[in-house]
Amino acid sequence: MGREGLLSPQMLWLLLWVQLCRGAEEVKLVNGGRRCAGRVEVKHGGQWGTVCGDYWSMNDAAVVCKQLDCGSAVGAPQYGHFGPGSGPIWMDDVGCKGTESALSDCPHGGWGKHDCEHNMDAGVMCSGIVQLVEGKSHCSGRVEIHDGDQWKTVCDSHFGPKAADVVCRELQCGVALPVAVAAHFGEGTSPIWDGELQCVGNESVLASCPRGSPRNQPCTHTNSAVVTCTQYTGFRLVNGSTACAGRVEVQVLGTWGTLCASHWDLLDAHVLCRQLNCGFAESIPGGERFGRETGPVWRDSFHCDGTEAHLGQCPVITLGASPCSHGSNAAVICSGSASFASLRLVGGGSRCDGRVEIFQRGTWGRVLDDQWDLREANVVCRQLQCGQAETAYSPPKPERGMGPVGLRGVRCAGHETNLTQCNTSLPESALAAGVAEDVGVICWGSRRVRLVNGSGRCAGRVEIYYQGSWGTVCDDGWDLSDAAVVCHQLGCGGAVEAPGSARFGEGSGQIWLDGMKCSGGEAALWDCPARPWGQHDCGHKEDAGVICSEFVALRLENSDGCSGRLQVFYNGTWGSICSNSMTPDTVSLVCKELGCGDGGSLETRLPYGRLSGPAWLDNVQCGEKTSSFWQCPSTPWDPQSCEDLRDEIHITCNVFLSSGRRPEMSPAPLAPCPNSTSCTDREKIRAVGDEDGCSGRVEVWHRGSWGTVCDDSWDMRDAEVACRQLGCGPAVSALNEAAFGMGQGPIWLEQVECRGTEPSLQHCWARPGDGGACRHKEDAAVRCSATPRTAAPPPRAGNLSSRPRLGIPGARL
Repeated sequence: MGREGLLSPQMLWLLLWVQLCRGAEEVKLVNGGRRCAGRVEVKHGGQWGTVCGDYWSMNDAAVVCKQLDCGSAVGAPQYGHFGPGSGPIWMDDVGCKGTESALSDCPHGGWGKHDCEHNMDAGVMCSGIVQLVEGKSHCSGRVEIHDGDQWKTVCDSHFGPKAADVVCRELQCGVALPVAVAAHFGEGTSPIWDGELQCVGNESVLASCPRGSPRNQPCTHTNSAVVTCTQYTGFRLVNGSTACAGRVEVQVLGTWGTLCASHWDLLDAHVLCRQLNCGFAESIPGGERFGRETGPVWRDSFHCDGTEAHLGQCPVITLGASPCSHGSNAAVICSGSASFASLRLVGGGSRCDGRVEIFQRGTWGRVLDDQWDLREANVVCRQLQCGQAETAYSPPKPERGMGPVGLRGVRCAGHETNLTQCNTSLPESALAAGVAEDVGVICWGSRRVRLVNGSGRCAGRVEIYYQGSWGTVCDDGWDLSDAAVVCHQLGCGGAVEAPGSARFGEGSGQIWLDGMKCSGGEAALWDCPARPWGQHDCGHKEDAGVICSEFVALRLENSDGCSGRLQVFYNGTWGSICSNSMTPDTVSLVCKELGCGDGGSLETRLPYGRLSGPAWLDNVQCGEKTSSFWQCPSTPWDPQSCEDLRDEIHITCNVFLSSGRRPEMSPAPLAPCPNSTSCTDREKIRAVGDEDGCSGRVEVWHRGSWGTVCDDSWDMRDAEVACRQLGCGPAVSALNEAAFGMGQGPIWLEQVECRGTEPSLQHCWARPGDGGACRHKEDAAVRCSATPRTAAPPPRAGNLSSRPRLGIPGARL
């Protein structure tokens, strides 16, 4: 009778076995902006629920961090710090020792037994095992790993692109972009981590990546691994008849939405078509050609120059964007993926100039001919929808292709729409009289305009890409009507100033246009009346410049540069930013944008009164994952966004609070180098070893000293960029193995991979050098075709030792 309520030993063992087999209950952190911080949620009985904050301690948090492979606990907020949850409250009165392997192993009041509300939900902040530091948000910067009880710097040689993808995934920052060599984030002072990450790339956390033993390569803080993540995790075209046509949808951190067409243009569309392996953009239809949008509509404005490989590499601005009007959806019809007899031009400065290649039998091949002229070139340009041909040429030997031959010999009448409609079945005897060589074209559509050296894409020296090279415009007769055409052409609004006299520094190479007489309504600068191409009576000291209304800059209006009233430069005028919806994340991005530390304090001014001058923006809403201040959503630009002095924002950044130092103020935002804290690309390169300065060992200026470039993968495309940056015309040859002698000091660049169209080596993708993989016997060199018109002095060390106080969207570090 007394034994009826007792379980047999066999039943007790069965229950214990079932409990052991179930394993630890799943746990996750929610609403903390990253994987390793947030409200604690536990999955029990197939349902997620929260944990009450009563008696919640660092020991409890330590177990959660350990269970999630999130490093050590750095915070254990008790009462709804990460917002109230929903559903059941599974655990209360948790009492971990800190040594348990899972939260469900800790003593607690019983599943579902509690006396709490969701406003008491417990939270956890873990150190994580990886962080990105010295960037403008927690989604970009130098890589550090938490090892033991300290953060350690990771070597670039121990870190690859697959590991970068995992870092971005773990930090919930999207996907990793290739990092430009100029994007350094400081050298750091933490110890060097001596391991090597061997990620496959599909791991969800860095802790899951296999680790190798350290390599026998020296590692210093000068070659730390860096990562830049992008929130744009996917792109696609929907509702079209093929995968290469439709409405543009962008995935932002896992959420798909339609892209607004307010700033969408053919250059952006060309980049997307190329990214999707869909050829080039044929048109960008407006309205609702591909159906009405579903889900969110993104107001982000991409500003591509057309040469990028990925839309995520283009400058993006969201700040001040107007609401998207109904039916204003970005769309594109691409030419389609490569098929038989598709053409492309390679090695030029745009998609409409370069060496001709044809797609046959599943591969791209060279086109060779011995009598190539404008008739054939016109057919190529017409097929690529690049306008008429301006030049037909045979590339110099260093620029010729090395791959298979797709077409040998072609004769066109000039009216054909496709190269295959020409006579391509020439007998061998027809080619015997001459030597068949690679062929190239320059089409009318290759012409481009850009603004250089003005700390942003909407201000600077005017440069035009014509006949395969960049050149400037003379300021004779240059006025606001001429500048207005440039601003409109670049999608930079209207013109607010048309400075001359090389306000943005002297250019190099050709002076393409002089005597401009635009009415202001032309579609492109070369549509304006002017003297013939290349005819002028100017020197580069007369190079014309432009400041457009969409040029933006940021400052804290005080003598120290890192505290004071927050102002934004727009439409040619400094104005205030209003305080509604201002968050610590916004303050942090402002301070990082200005090089004033990683955060600060928000101050409110109490006196009554009306604002003097415009107040451009309100409701600036930056999030923890926003990578730049310029990508923060806000109300549209309006000079009367607020009127009361109490609505102004005043910020003191922590670099000033902690050190008390008064950083050196930079001069006016548009002042050219060397009178500002950032130097021109021309001043950051030299050729050493020959008297003319246009041939020699390539050396670049970085961190206050000259260093060399390793010859690993050094080729004519890299040399072309170096010669352009030197102002020395096209490249003649790319030399290696210290052809002009071995250099000294650091090796700044390694494995340079230029497309050939970049304005400087600093804009090419590369690995930071001086990691031990190269020696000075491998120093790269160039021979250029011209002599520089002017010699630039080396930049002063002080110019690179401090960061500029003006944050510019899309600017490289």
